[in-house]
Amino acid sequence: MPIRILIADDHAVVRSGLRALLQEDPDLEVVGEASDGTVALQLVETLQPDVVLLDITMPPDDGIKTAQRMKEQHPDVFVLFLTMHEDEALMHEALRVGASGYVIKRAEESEIIQAIHAANRGDIYVHPAMTRALLQQPVTTEHRRSAQPEHLTPREIDVLRLLVRGNTNRQVAELLGLSVRTVENHRANVMGKLGLVSRVELVDYAEENDLI
Repeated sequence: MPIRILIADDHAVVRSGLRALLQEDPDLEVVGEASDGTVALQLVETLQPDVVLLDITMPPDDGIKTAQRMKEQHPDVFVLFLTMHEDEALMHEALRVGASGYVIKRAEESEIIQAIHAANRGDIYVHPAMTRALLQQPVTTEHRRSAQPEHLTPREIDVLRLLVRGNTNRQVAELLGLSVRTVENHRANVMGKLGLVSRVELVDYAEENDLI
């Protein structure tokens, strides 16, 4: 079954270009387009996409607020930011609200497709141009001081505990009676909220907060 994608960008030419690009991949299906955040939220409700490609500078609110509401209302949808802003603070904020990735619009076409597939697997994808920011000023340090376990839902904490004990996504799904996709989404939400980008960082966080 192809990955169902909603494109949300206030520029029609960008939406058209993305649709043309994504239609070349038989594993991807564009199910809708939105020109603003309000319409994007409505279409997520009616179309139930797997992945939302979301711009940050979106009316009426910014894309960060739209993404936060989207994840609150539809926790199973993966939100992938596609933006022209190479801004460390925006990237950190995007991950904090539960986004599955941050891709720059000047990225190669293959990188955009790679990011979509990564997001749909429950992974976090950060464009290579921004990875230096994660290494030089790790978001993990900031979040380990401020993001306490109570910022996570009880189910997210359950998933985190099982993952850091070495269980695979499928094993966690079986133990909790969830689908693998739901576990992947919880994992992405946890890592996004905490600003973590690897399993090692997830284990470190769990140890520091007595979650193992």
